Amino acid sequence: MAQPRLTRAAPSFAVADVFETAEYYRDVLGFRFDQIWGNPPSFVMLERDDVVVMMKQVKPGALPTRPEHRSAEQSDMYFWATNVRALAEEFEAKGADIVEGPVDRPIYNGRELLVRDLNGLIICFGQLLDEDPD
Repeated sequence: MAQPRLTRAAPSFAVADVFETAEYYRDVLGFRFDQIWGNPPSFVMLERDDVVVMMKQVKPGALPTRPEHRSAEQSDMYFWATNVRALAEEFEAKGADIVEGPVDRPIYNGRELLVRDLNGLIICFGQLLDEDPD
Protein backbone atom coordinates (compact mmCIF):
# COMPACT_ATOMS: atom_id res chain seq x y z
CA MET A 1 0.00 0.00 0.00
CA ALA A 2 1.31 3.45 -0.93
CA GLN A 3 2.15 5.89 1.84
CA PRO A 4 -0.34 8.76 2.12
CA ARG A 5 0.88 12.20 1.00
CA LEU A 6 -0.38 15.71 1.44
CA THR A 7 -0.76 17.22 -2.00
CA ARG A 8 -2.04 20.79 -1.54
CA ALA A 9 -2.81 23.31 1.17
CA ALA A 10 -5.21 26.23 1.31
CA PRO A 11 -5.12 28.58 4.27
CA SER A 12 -8.60 29.45 5.49
CA PHE A 13 -9.58 32.58 7.41
CA ALA A 14 -12.67 34.14 8.95
CA VAL A 15 -13.50 37.63 7.68
CA ALA A 16 -16.19 40.23 8.34
CA ASP A 17 -17.00 40.93 4.67
CA VAL A 18 -16.34 38.22 2.08
CA PHE A 19 -17.23 40.50 -0.87
CA GLU A 20 -14.84 43.26 0.19
CA THR A 21 -12.12 40.69 0.88
CA ALA A 22 -12.56 38.97 -2.49
CA GLU A 23 -12.39 42.29 -4.33
CA TYR A 24 -9.28 43.37 -2.40
CA TYR A 25 -7.46 40.13 -3.17
CA ARG A 26 -8.46 40.46 -6.83
CA ASP A 27 -7.75 44.18 -7.29
CA VAL A 28 -4.68 44.62 -5.07
CA LEU A 29 -3.01 41.20 -4.76
CA GLY A 30 -3.82 39.79 -8.21
CA PHE A 31 -5.92 36.81 -7.14
CA ARG A 32 -9.04 35.69 -9.00
CA PHE A 33 -12.33 34.09 -8.01
CA ASP A 34 -15.22 32.64 -9.96
CA GLN A 35 -17.99 32.91 -7.42
CA ILE A 36 -18.93 33.45 -3.81
CA TRP A 37 -20.82 30.48 -2.34
CA GLY A 38 -23.47 30.12 0.32
CA ASN A 39 -26.97 31.30 1.09
CA PRO A 40 -26.46 34.08 1.91
CA PRO A 41 -23.11 34.25 0.05
CA SER A 42 -20.32 33.84 2.60
CA PHE A 43 -17.43 31.74 1.22
CA VAL A 44 -14.86 32.37 -1.51
CA MET A 45 -11.83 30.55 -2.86
CA LEU A 46 -9.20 32.99 -4.11
CA GLU A 47 -6.57 31.72 -6.54
CA ARG A 48 -3.35 33.06 -7.95
CA ASP A 49 -1.06 30.82 -9.96
CA ASP A 50 -0.72 27.60 -7.91
CA VAL A 51 -2.07 28.83 -4.58
CA VAL A 52 -5.55 29.03 -3.05
CA VAL A 53 -6.77 31.02 -0.05
CA MET A 54 -10.24 30.42 1.39
CA MET A 55 -12.23 33.14 3.15
CA LYS A 56 -15.41 32.57 5.15
CA GLN A 57 -17.60 35.43 6.29
CA VAL A 58 -18.59 35.08 9.95
CA LYS A 59 -20.60 37.18 12.36
CA PRO A 60 -18.58 40.06 13.85
CA GLY A 61 -18.47 38.50 17.33
CA ALA A 62 -16.91 35.35 15.87
CA LEU A 63 -13.89 37.10 14.35
CA PRO A 64 -10.47 36.51 15.90
CA THR A 65 -8.76 39.60 17.29
CA ARG A 66 -5.51 40.62 15.62
CA PRO A 67 -3.21 43.25 17.08
CA GLU A 68 -2.80 46.22 14.74
CA HIS A 69 0.97 46.41 15.11
CA ARG A 70 2.57 43.01 14.82
CA SER A 71 6.17 42.22 14.09
CA ALA A 72 7.27 40.81 10.75
CA GLU A 73 7.85 37.52 12.54
CA GLN A 74 4.11 36.96 12.96
CA SER A 75 2.76 36.29 9.48
CA ASP A 76 -0.53 34.48 8.96
CA MET A 77 0.29 33.00 5.53
CA TYR A 78 3.52 32.22 3.73
CA PHE A 79 3.68 31.79 -0.05
CA TRP A 80 6.80 30.72 -1.90
CA ALA A 81 7.13 32.93 -4.95
CA THR A 82 9.47 33.89 -7.74
CA ASN A 83 10.79 37.42 -8.24
CA VAL A 84 9.66 38.95 -4.96
CA ARG A 85 11.02 42.35 -6.03
CA ALA A 86 8.67 42.45 -9.03
CA LEU A 87 5.82 41.30 -6.80
CA ALA A 88 6.57 44.19 -4.42
CA GLU A 89 6.44 46.66 -7.31
CA GLU A 90 3.12 45.20 -8.49
CA PHE A 91 1.56 45.41 -5.03
CA GLU A 92 2.93 48.88 -4.32
CA ALA A 93 1.47 50.20 -7.59
CA LYS A 94 -1.94 48.87 -6.52
CA GLY A 95 -1.76 50.46 -3.06
CA ALA A 96 -1.03 47.38 -0.95
CA ASP A 97 0.00 47.90 2.68
CA ILE A 98 3.64 46.79 2.57
CA VAL A 99 4.68 45.88 6.11
CA GLU A 100 8.28 45.06 5.24
CA GLY A 101 10.49 44.33 2.29
CA PRO A 102 11.55 43.06 0.08
CA VAL A 103 14.25 42.16 2.58
CA ASP A 104 16.99 39.58 2.30
CA ARG A 105 17.24 37.05 5.10
CA PRO A 106 20.77 35.59 4.94
CA ILE A 107 20.00 33.15 7.75
CA TYR A 108 18.20 30.94 5.22
CA ASN A 109 19.28 32.55 1.93
CA GLY A 110 15.84 34.03 1.32
CA ARG A 111 14.07 37.22 0.33
CA GLU A 112 10.70 38.15 1.82
CA LEU A 113 7.93 40.66 1.28
CA LEU A 114 5.28 41.14 3.97
CA VAL A 115 1.89 42.62 3.12
CA ARG A 116 -1.07 43.38 5.44
CA ASP A 117 -4.48 42.79 3.89
CA LEU A 118 -7.66 44.72 4.65
CA ASN A 119 -8.52 42.25 7.44
CA GLY A 120 -5.19 42.70 9.23
CA LEU A 121 -3.79 39.38 8.02
CA ILE A 122 -0.06 39.48 7.31
CA ILE A 123 0.99 37.62 4.20
CA CYS A 124 4.63 36.74 3.57
CA PHE A 125 5.82 36.16 0.00
CA GLY A 126 9.26 34.56 -0.03
CA GLN A 127 11.84 33.16 -2.39
CA LEU A 128 15.26 31.59 -2.15
CA LEU A 129 18.01 33.98 -3.25
CA ASP A 130 19.53 31.41 -5.59
CA GLU A 131 16.19 31.53 -7.47
CA ASP A 132 16.52 35.32 -8.00
CA PRO A 133 15.87 36.17 -11.67
CA ASP A 134 18.12 39.29 -11.47
